[in-house]
Amino acid sequence: MDAVADTRAASAARINPVVTEIVRNGLVAVTEEMKINLMRTAYNMIIYEALDFTVGIFDAQGNTVSIGLGLPMFIRGMSDTVKAKLVHFGVESLEPGDVLLTNDAYITGSHLNHMTFSVPIFHDSELVGFSCCMAHWPDVGGTLMEGTTDIFSEGLQMPIVKIYRKGVPNEELIAIIKNNVRLPERAMGDFRAQIAAVKTGERRFLDMIRKYGRDAVLGGIAAIMDQSEALARARVREMPDGVYEAESFMDDDGINVGQRVPIHVRVTVKDDRMTVDLSDVSLQVQGFYNSGVTAGRSCCQVAFKCLTSALELPINDGAFRALDIVLPPGRVVSAVKPAAMRMWMCYPMTIVDTIFKALAPALPNQVIAGHHADLVVGRINGRRPKDNSFYIYLGGLIGGGWGAKHDSDGRSATIAMNDGDTHNGPSEQVEAKYPLLVERYCLRPDSGGAGRFRGGLGTEQVVQARHPIRFSSQMDRVKCKPWGLNGGMSGFGNGVALHRFGKTEEQHFANGKALNQVLQAGDAYILRSGGGGGYGSPLERDLATLERDVRCGYVTKQAAEECYGAAFQDDTLTIDAAATEKRRTTLREKGLPYDNPIAETLIPVASAPPEERNHEHEKLTEEERVAFAMQCRCCS
Repeated sequence: MDAVADTRAASAARINPVVTEIVRNGLVAVTEEMKINLMRTAYNMIIYEALDFTVGIFDAQGNTVSIGLGLPMFIRGMSDTVKAKLVHFGVESLEPGDVLLTNDAYITGSHLNHMTFSVPIFHDSELVGFSCCMAHWPDVGGTLMEGTTDIFSEGLQMPIVKIYRKGVPNEELIAIIKNNVRLPERAMGDFRAQIAAVKTGERRFLDMIRKYGRDAVLGGIAAIMDQSEALARARVREMPDGVYEAESFMDDDGINVGQRVPIHVRVTVKDDRMTVDLSDVSLQVQGFYNSGVTAGRSCCQVAFKCLTSALELPINDGAFRALDIVLPPGRVVSAVKPAAMRMWMCYPMTIVDTIFKALAPALPNQVIAGHHADLVVGRINGRRPKDNSFYIYLGGLIGGGWGAKHDSDGRSATIAMNDGDTHNGPSEQVEAKYPLLVERYCLRPDSGGAGRFRGGLGTEQVVQARHPIRFSSQMDRVKCKPWGLNGGMSGFGNGVALHRFGKTEEQHFANGKALNQVLQAGDAYILRSGGGGGYGSPLERDLATLERDVRCGYVTKQAAEECYGAAFQDDTLTIDAAATEKRRTTLREKGLPYDNPIAETLIPVASAPPEERNHEHEKLTEEERVAFAMQCRCCS
């Protein structure tokens, strides 16, 4: 240990702090430029609008040096993927100009849609790092609409390969990719965009080395990692030692309908180390919600980063040296082949939430209540009426409510934990590119859990099919609602529904899974995201803030009366302070308001025989049909 300390001390003595800070900001700038280049050159909206990707720079051993702001759950996946490529090829088999590719779900921890490109960076014939980009391709083959039960039905599996050798593309492998996707021209557009991104990272990293010197840059990176480690350890040292546990559940795995999937976490804090134990998380499931071990590690790292150094950049592996993870294989977040992985992103979000829940007694001022924890997406495909061309659209990503914390309300209409910097698709873009009409995109009143500080609001999106489409949605946390903390109430759960043209009632899906639904012109799908949990008793909410909530439509008058104990003057929206205090006292004495954190919905299952369709509307012009459909939904 003394020798190691002496080596570190000697190394630190040689580090130029000014150059180190230049390197720190340079690394952030490199990944930001990689990100911008990918956005500007990608072909699919999921990349250039939704930003479903992450880029990064890694050292010669594959450790994370800097990750561009993007998807938090990729925090571990790219590093583990680079390390797997190193093991596969060995340093001696890598050469300048090589580009390494894989979408192996059990290496990346996610689904096959995530194509991961890496470039080894050489300086004077020595490997000094890697540039990497993981991005979502809308289609990699496989079934489009049905639920999956193994990886083989989910699309093309690309093992670790050299897609470029010494700067020369491997046309045979590229041909295999083209022959296994439905829209090869768009896939190849994203392919080239990712190549451009990783080459940008390589070029800019070498620019830094040439400008400041190899030793100064690599020494600066080591110093940055050591500093990140020291900061994280200091923050953990401030936490009360102890063992903290919490549990939650997922509604079901999409195959065994109604069978809950348990989530249990154990967090141990001792001195300057934290251990997150996921041994008691559910075993991998039959359905399509599994993820690989790197996703399980990411859950722990995301929670740890939020608690220790949320705003510290660049995000690097030094920040996680004080974190130990216990995760046996075969769990829903450490699944092994051939587990289905298509909806890999769903369960990790709730695991992060549950880690926060476990630590709430120890860190009441640092954690938030539960959030909606689902991307709330709809998968749509069909043919454009103008030219009969096939399209695939990943709709939704509508954002939802985040949990409140000890001193503020939760965020509304914000993307879930897994995807962080991901954006929704602009309605104008959706309508311009696809035969769809966004009728409504709004906040859901009362969806945020009541509390002294209210949970953020979920959203609702209604999208009308202007021509026949196929629609699927595979969401969760419909029944396990986002929980409140310290007396706060639960938020609304997520939900999906269909509204058939001319009908008065919606068709609901009790567990959030609507698979392979055919929508005709005039029909609409409806996505509803949950709200965040509240914090503190709603009977303690500031009256002026509550009145503003009601006037803005965030909270209905009825909910203000029932959940917050508000009393209004006559038929106005003005709160009567004296009458409110009396009502709140009465509610406290009765143990109200009552929270129901689990929604046992009585909605009929979606598999009921469909009603015979009325074809009269087909005689209408498209403009008449659109107007009539919207009138039915807006006024129902």
